[in-house]
Amino acid sequence: MTQFPSVADKRRTFRALHQDGCFVIPNPWNVGTARYLEGLGFKALATTSAGYAHAQGYADGDITLDAVLTHCRELVGATRLPVNADFEGGFAHDPDGVAANVTRCIDTGVAGLSIEDFSGDEAEPLYTFDVAVARVKAARAAVDKAGGDVMLTARTEGFIHGRPDLDEAIRRLKAFSDAGADCLYAPGIKTREHIKAIVKAVAPKPVNFLNSNAFGFTVADLAALGVRRISVGGTLARVAMGAFIRSAKQIANEGIFDSFAGVIANADLNAFFKTGKR
Repeated sequence: MTQFPSVADKRRTFRALHQDGCFVIPNPWNVGTARYLEGLGFKALATTSAGYAHAQGYADGDITLDAVLTHCRELVGATRLPVNADFEGGFAHDPDGVAANVTRCIDTGVAGLSIEDFSGDEAEPLYTFDVAVARVKAARAAVDKAGGDVMLTARTEGFIHGRPDLDEAIRRLKAFSDAGADCLYAPGIKTREHIKAIVKAVAPKPVNFLNSNAFGFTVADLAALGVRRISVGGTLARVAMGAFIRSAKQIANEGIFDSFAGVIANADLNAFFKTGKR
């Protein structure tokens, strides 16, 4: 078997991907999906907090820090590709706690990680501006202390938590960039105008776009808008869960198995996981 690249090599590869062009970073939720996505030729992978939580029977946001770190380490060890961690809010409110937990995440071998400004309280979903910036600064300090080669992505969550204010999103992303974020991300934006405004505001830093619904964008469309990285969040996991639910409901409610038509053969999956080739 071909030797896996080192953690340092994966991190260099991941950083280089952000220098120009546009790439898709799909989100597996277990080792099998990670390995299959690698087999399809993707250049990097990212964890999904929602996809992993739902696969474990939890709501998004209810998985413990230790479980997430174990999951990150498992995916890093399963693939030759760089892995970016959806590290949610850093599993701490205060900047010192964020820094300590970022250090633990770096130790799993991830090539990058993201920190978001969602407070966990839907009544006041975003940390105050100053606190949000301080948390990114703390994450940056932790990355630098560890060697500085891990890509730090900073996210502002207003558009997916009932605060869809473009001006505030841009204000936060620019401040996060100044605080040391390598890549910027505002999940929930979905119009060309919003995408172009954010890309322009934080240039030359790369922007991640969450293509989690059928917005109508192709990779070429988003590349033309200046997006450098395209993720899908928990959507692939929801595609799988949706197919499972429809099939299970058909069996339970109708007593028929028509949904089994056309499924991939067990032999084909066995062959892939033995060889890594489709």
